[in-house]
Amino acid sequence: MGKYNSQTMKNLPEQERPYEKCWRQGAGSLTDAELLSVILRTGSRGEPALELSRRILEQFPQGGLLGIYHVSLPDLTQIRGIGPVKAVQLKCIAELSRRMAKAQAGSSLSFTDPETVAEYYMEDFRHEEQEKLMVLLLNNRGGLLGEEIVSKGTVNGTMITPREIYLCALAHHAVSIILLHNHPSGNPSPSREDILLTRRVKESGELLGIELLDHIIIGDQSAVSFRREHLL
Repeated sequence: MGKYNSQTMKNLPEQERPYEKCWRQGAGSLTDAELLSVILRTGSRGEPALELSRRILEQFPQGGLLGIYHVSLPDLTQIRGIGPVKAVQLKCIAELSRRMAKAQAGSSLSFTDPETVAEYYMEDFRHEEQEKLMVLLLNNRGGLLGEEIVSKGTVNGTMITPREIYLCALAHHAVSIILLHNHPSGNPSPSREDILLTRRVKESGELLGIELLDHIIIGDQSAVSFRREHLL
């Protein structure tokens, strides 16, 4: 890293400049800092874009690029060299990345396949710092009628009753539902409370004639399907 301290991007050896490196070897060859420097284009006074990008990433030693997604716009502007415009650029590229990942997962989405459901909603849920419970509402052909967040809890858990879930299902004339929620800890293993809630929801659905197809818990790049684990 030190060899760049007294050099500008323009004076770097051609094979090490992010633009030239991308052109020759593809975007996949760029480091996280190099990708950021291309997006930011300019650095701060006396500091090239590549050095600024490295320093930004050093603010999030545990998360790296993921840290940009979590940090607020005002907090980004507290980093030396990051004003409102660069802060917006960083937040927009983080959001664009999330949407691209979701769009890619959507091409293979099947509500009968827990893996594709988890993959599709992964980017929406794995970054959350509190628990959220979503109900996926399906018609008699297994198509999606809608999706509703029925509870926003805290990192200590989500409070919800079967009544709230099925009021939502009835309002959409759903024939079946899938529960989806996240564990902010990153570990998708079901808790005792998760198992008890799922049983109550399933029993209530049987009385109403609305089938609970699955309950999927999303962690960080991992998920657990109650149906696959024979917990339904």
